[in-house]
Amino acid sequence: MSTSADVSPHYTHGEILAVLAGVMLAMMLAALDQTIVATALPTIAGELGGLDELSWIVTAYLLTTAATTPLYGKLSDLYGRGPVIRTAIVLFVIGSLLCGLSRTVGELVFFRAIQGLGAGGLMTLAFTVIADVVAPRERGRYQAYISSVFVLASVAGPVLGGFLTEHASWRWIFYVNLPIGIAAYVMTGRPLDRLPPPTRNPRIDVPGAVLVAGSVTCLLLALLSGGTEAPWLSWRILGLLAAGLALGAAFAIRELRAPEPIIPPRLFRGPVFTTACAAATIATMVMLGGVTLLPLYLQAVVGVSVSQSGIYLLPLMVGIIASAVLVGRVVAATGRYRLFPGLGLGIAGTAFLLWAIAGWDEPGGPLVVFLLVVGLGLGMVMPVLTLSVQNAVERGDLGAATSSLAFFRTIGGAFGVALLGAVLTNDVERRLVGRVAASQVDALLDQGILSGEPSRILAMSRPVRAMVMDAFSASYDLVFATAGLLCLLGLLIAAFLRELPLARRPGGQARGAG
Repeated sequence: MSTSADVSPHYTHGEILAVLAGVMLAMMLAALDQTIVATALPTIAGELGGLDELSWIVTAYLLTTAATTPLYGKLSDLYGRGPVIRTAIVLFVIGSLLCGLSRTVGELVFFRAIQGLGAGGLMTLAFTVIADVVAPRERGRYQAYISSVFVLASVAGPVLGGFLTEHASWRWIFYVNLPIGIAAYVMTGRPLDRLPPPTRNPRIDVPGAVLVAGSVTCLLLALLSGGTEAPWLSWRILGLLAAGLALGAAFAIRELRAPEPIIPPRLFRGPVFTTACAAATIATMVMLGGVTLLPLYLQAVVGVSVSQSGIYLLPLMVGIIASAVLVGRVVAATGRYRLFPGLGLGIAGTAFLLWAIAGWDEPGGPLVVFLLVVGLGLGMVMPVLTLSVQNAVERGDLGAATSSLAFFRTIGGAFGVALLGAVLTNDVERRLVGRVAASQVDALLDQGILSGEPSRILAMSRPVRAMVMDAFSASYDLVFATAGLLCLLGLLIAAFLRELPLARRPGGQARGAG
């Protein structure tokens, strides 16, 4: 039974574009700040000190973003989309201002956590708001634009961060958010206030919120620290994993009893939601895990410079954006969408496997084609899975369903980075043990080299450098093969996606859904 008004207001094309611009700006804020800080970290350390705490500038933001992602969707179902997304924007802007004013690394870490509290809402509510104002039949192309902004901002972040740090100050990587945030606040104002308010009495599941935030925090800390700050089998990592799983189990039990569960168990009774979340988890493992390791591959194996590696990533981004937009238009014209997630994963998986088999590690045309094809495949997946979930749930669950999908994507991305990073480091270590000094192997496998800074390789003597690069080349073949197999697993899952007729009104539920 729907718990909010069934009739959505009619939005003109101009109003839709205004809302779209606002949520795209909001998404750009959150996506930029995932990566914009990376290139400024050495400068921040030089000015503020606190070198040992530096990694927490990134980690604090990621943790609070992930922990609040499932909460915002439910809050927006209970209190309305407009007030909640504007609250998230205000939190993000205040956090950005305070980050720019920080005097110590400890202050910066704390204020980055405040930024993340807002970013969790910006990430998930951007897609939910579009579901409120655009009919499912037209929704795919609009969500493709939002996904494109996320991709572009994620890639542009390090470049923009480096430019602002070099030509202005590292503080401007935070101050730049202020005018963008104010514009997003204004653009999401009056149009979203026209949405019908929820009709049920808000009841926040505080115990559930605490449990899910604790579970996500423990799991992400384990995945971010495992293999870098501590061995995977250390008590620290195993304890974090155990705590995360235990809290997750307690959260699942709580959701079965809560009057207003954060992730309603009824969602899992719908085959579309369950299948889409599983496929999205696998796809994000490949997308974030693979893309995170690509700059290192381009620099350490292919042998291009840092700036050239950014240029080589452009075909990947162009492919993702082009296919997302094209598929959105096809869905709008035909009303059919079930084919695309499996097709996209099949294309990306085939490209990964062929590249692993070919072992082509030279710059040039084949590499560009490989990255373009991977992007074309991955771009077909996420907007369609989001569309399928939103089309299959009642309007009163739109926020919870969309944020739950984003939550599973977040966990999948973290697992993907950890899994593919572990495959790379373990295989490189296996190949180098006995051939290169143990101290050099340890230096190569620390967090710096996996973040795409192969300066240690380039500083080695020519014979050692050749052995190391050969090891990385062979190990990346295994990484790409693993990514390809994950894509094929996602294809098998996506094959079970049920296609429902796309509703023709904003916030509408497909016939036969639920």
